[in-house]
Amino acid sequence: MVISLSAVLLLAIILVVMVRSKSIKVGPAIVAALFGFFVASTNMAPSVNRFLTSLADTINQIKL
Repeated sequence: MVISLSAVLLLAIILVVMVRSKSIKVGPAIVAALFGFFVASTNMAPSVNRFLTSLADTINQIKL
């Protein structure tokens, strides 16, 4: 839960920054957000969630 909430917050911040800096327009940003919501309601959502969790675990194991 913490990872998914952090990822959503991070992606929302990135999206707002991209819209404000005009590197992405509002229309494509809305389409991208809606695509994310629709993917979350499909059978693909658990696979995406597992991938992101394993990616976060891998990044967490990296010691600098």
